[in-house]
Amino acid sequence: MLEASDTAFWRITLPHSAAAVPMARALIRTALADIGPTADSDTAELLTAELVANAVEHTSPDVPIELVVALLPTGCQIEVHDGDPGPPGDLSTPVPGHTPDLWQEHGRGLLLIRTLSADCGHRTTEQGKAVWFTLSAR
Repeated sequence: MLEASDTAFWRITLPHSAAAVPMARALIRTALADIGPTADSDTAELLTAELVANAVEHTSPDVPIELVVALLPTGCQIEVHDGDPGPPGDLSTPVPGHTPDLWQEHGRGLLLIRTLSADCGHRTTEQGKAVWFTLSAR
């Protein structure tokens, strides 16, 4: 269990619109800059943008989207909470026989998260689900 002094948290409610993506990226950039060199902020921004965009596109606007950032001694964990309890897809392994078309606008987000994060997954929450990833400190 981490002591409170070992972890810094940021939590923000995002609008259920395309404006949520740049807001989330800005929060990640600010949070990671506040603590100096840590996990790769470019990768953190990219993966966060993917999760937030998925939440905006695939969930009902009735429940807000929340972004939670935990800065850990070993890196960071970023979560996106939404109102849909259904799993986002398989974050642990690719679907057999399914390779995302790299020329299409959609379908690569989970591949990026699986490939670039140290770990990722999802869990149910009282409001729906949280999809998360971790990045190790550099």
